[in-house]
Amino acid sequence: MRHITVLSGGVGGARFTQGLLHGIATGALPGVDVDAEVTIVANTGDDLWLHGLKICPDLDTVMYTLGDGIDPGRGWGRRDETWHVNEELTAYGVESTWFGLGDRDVATHLVRTQMLEAGYPLSAVTEALSRRWLHPAYGDRLRLLPMTDDRVETHVVIADPDLERSPSGRRVVHFQEYWIKLRAGVPAEQLVFVGLDDAKPAPGVTDAIRDADLVIVPPSNPIVSIGTILGVAGVREHLVATDARVVGLSPIIGGHHVRGMAEQMLTSQGVEVSASGVGLHYGARGHGGILDGWLMDTADAAGVAEVEAAGLRTAAVPLLMSDHDATAAMAAAAIALVS
Repeated sequence: MRHITVLSGGVGGARFTQGLLHGIATGALPGVDVDAEVTIVANTGDDLWLHGLKICPDLDTVMYTLGDGIDPGRGWGRRDETWHVNEELTAYGVESTWFGLGDRDVATHLVRTQMLEAGYPLSAVTEALSRRWLHPAYGDRLRLLPMTDDRVETHVVIADPDLERSPSGRRVVHFQEYWIKLRAGVPAEQLVFVGLDDAKPAPGVTDAIRDADLVIVPPSNPIVSIGTILGVAGVREHLVATDARVVGLSPIIGGHHVRGMAEQMLTSQGVEVSASGVGLHYGARGHGGILDGWLMDTADAAGVAEVEAAGLRTAAVPLLMSDHDATAAMAAAAIALVS
């Protein structure tokens, strides 16, 4: 295998890809060339405009993680960050200071915004930013692509008892406000993917799926990360039609998400919060789904038979990404499952 494509959300997809690249470099992945090229197609449905800046949380998390600039404790944002800009915004009483803009991170958003306003598409901007973070270590063997150049934003419908503000008893908030400000503490009644119906794949996205030897769906949020990527016109169809093997790894271990809010999002869409539930949600390519193989954690081994009965090749292995070697072992097990 010389061409691998990863469909990625933020922290989970970034950490998995880090282990995948470690496995490639150390020759730990069966049948994968040590010079294999990896293309990451990242979710942009979490993007937002804030304080006049275009912020792309998942693109930046992948970029910083693989470029060794991520804050290892938080899993997002820059290492050795300072917060003077955010403190000044707070002092001015500017709204939306719940979204922490670190000083180093602001520089990335400034460059991105300037390039977008100069007329460059997000894919070209991402390529330019990647020259700093990804190219020194990986050269042209690693590409980071946004799922689309079009503006897509995920919004969440929640209950609002303030009838003066929301006569319907409901209001809509941006996904980032739901996640960061509200801490996903209220039920998500509905998800609204603004702009997704009209979004086209960014240049290189469908080629990366069509021409791959292997496509991996890492342990990212099935609804607001992977699901959003699949909602871009043509992506699902190319995934179903590709000659590559397509394998996924569960973000649910022992009935709970390891990080993020997969439980809340799955519940909002009526999907069972379990490793087998997510596997059935993705489904087998031979039965109208998108996967050839599905990995669950050993804690969920009892559900393997249920997923296999739906036509999806399934196995249970340890899925905690505790270090690069453990994550590379996950990648090796995923490859072995569909080889």
